[in-house]
Amino acid sequence: MLRLRQLTGGPCFDSAAPPFAQAPQMDLELLLSSAVRTSRAEDSTQRAAEGSTDAKEGRRSLKRLLGIIRRAPQDLDALGALDDAQAVAALLQLAQRRAGLAKLRQVAEDPHALERDLQKVLQGQFWIFGGQFAGEAARRRLVPGDEVDIPLIRGDCTLQIVEIKRSVALRGSLVKRHRSGWVPSAQVHDAVGQALNYLVHLDEHRLRIRDQFGLETRRARALILIGHPAAQPGVPEDTINDVLRTVNTHLGRIEVLTYKELLDNAERALGDDLAR
Repeated sequence: MLRLRQLTGGPCFDSAAPPFAQAPQMDLELLLSSAVRTSRAEDSTQRAAEGSTDAKEGRRSLKRLLGIIRRAPQDLDALGALDDAQAVAALLQLAQRRAGLAKLRQVAEDPHALERDLQKVLQGQFWIFGGQFAGEAARRRLVPGDEVDIPLIRGDCTLQIVEIKRSVALRGSLVKRHRSGWVPSAQVHDAVGQALNYLVHLDEHRLRIRDQFGLETRRARALILIGHPAAQPGVPEDTINDVLRTVNTHLGRIEVLTYKELLDNAERALGDDLAR
């Protein structure tokens, strides 16, 4: 199966014109040459290890699916409405997502993982951020001098940026004591200020970005991923979540999340039955 994605060029499709009415012609050529086989052989060890992991995850997904059928046989009618290709594709997608989620959790809980390590495992997994996103923008530098970590595209071609900070390897704390309560640390405030500057620049270059890249940045939003409860074990996880939730209620276009909260949300999105 081939999946084609527009990288740059014209604006996103809308209801005003058929999707392929004015699409440029492209020629595709599939090659199976010795050069390709040689290139594949160079990283065979790494891919074999990843394949083994994916195979194990696929078997676990199949067992979970069979468990659902046993517990809720009435759902067989809904499964019967899918053809074989759809059912297999859905199962493969589930296995891929769970494998990606497991890899992200492993890196997020690594006390030595840097921002670039987290960004690497997050790229291409836009589903983790919610079902409202249709994909990632091909360009990370939309404004001169600014390069966002992950540019997400909603279904209506509006933009949301993701700013990645360290997880367990965060230098310093997420929250701190202030008089009789808890407040976010300077690191959280700095990340919010950085995201705010990005949004201001996107607003200022809105017309150029829309005309050149087909993305709408008016009132774009930002998500900041920072820290993990394991980075500050002396503070209860509920306290950290409450502080960040309070901060989010006062931020109109910016949301702050820990990696654990993102992972837990994505796990629930896959379904409670499938999470067990």
